[in-house]
Amino acid sequence: MRIKDDKYTGLLQAIAYTVTIAVSLACLLPFLLIISASLSSNESIIRDGYRFIPTQISLEGYKTVFIFPGEVLRAYGVTALSTVIGTALGLFLMTMAGYVLSRKDFKYRNAFAFYIYFTTLFGGGLVPWYILLTKYLGMLDSYKVLVLPGLMTPFLIILMKNFIRSAVPEELFESAKIDGAGDFLIYWRIVLQLSMPGIATVGLFLALHYWNDWFTSSLFINDPQKYQLQFYLYNVINSAQFIAQMGAGTGVSLTTDVPTESTKMAMAIVVTGPILFLYPFVQRYFVKGLTIGAVKG
Repeated sequence: MRIKDDKYTGLLQAIAYTVTIAVSLACLLPFLLIISASLSSNESIIRDGYRFIPTQISLEGYKTVFIFPGEVLRAYGVTALSTVIGTALGLFLMTMAGYVLSRKDFKYRNAFAFYIYFTTLFGGGLVPWYILLTKYLGMLDSYKVLVLPGLMTPFLIILMKNFIRSAVPEELFESAKIDGAGDFLIYWRIVLQLSMPGIATVGLFLALHYWNDWFTSSLFINDPQKYQLQFYLYNVINSAQFIAQMGAGTGVSLTTDVPTESTKMAMAIVVTGPILFLYPFVQRYFVKGLTIGAVKG
């Protein structure tokens, strides 16, 4: 019977590995296709379509993206700065909020938790939000608008609260109180040390939000010097498409001069490349933090 069980166990493991490899390849192949298209000439993409192996290698897409390297580096700097500052401040505020809401001795924790959850169901809408940030808070065309509105996310606060409640025993709070530790010392020396998986998960969500944000720049930023990377490249590809359409409308072919297809793929690589290097450092915390924070509480 033991041999039979081992046989079935090995078969199930083989099936699980096969499915995992197949799913991994399914996720990897589109990215490889984007890399190949970014290294292909615009004419070969239009003529032959997207291929995993370029039929005609060209760097014209990257040359178009970096036609003004100083502007690209400036946009990179704005995005990187807003991502670092926003992620650090957001983690600090949301971990403190999660710690307070997880404490059973906080009398109004359920009321505050409901208020935070309520904001995920109902919102004022885009127009009141725009008026609030521009007219009353004075954030129009300011670097502050790239950071402050995204600091507190209700879903991430709830996720952090659930993780802290499951990861830090209540008895640990009580023993720290007996030893004379205050609330902030408990938060700083105990909660943060035991909540690294949850912090890494929330930090990754925050970093992805700030790094991929282009909508904020499109609404609140008028100065091109303050554009985020995504919005800057969005304008580049729109300008290239506009030039190509104008050339087609006047009967003048500008396809070879404006590599719109390869530029799109090169732009995707430029935008997603840096954030891909961040994920391996937090991957070991990510799954644990997401599952524990989601099912406990």
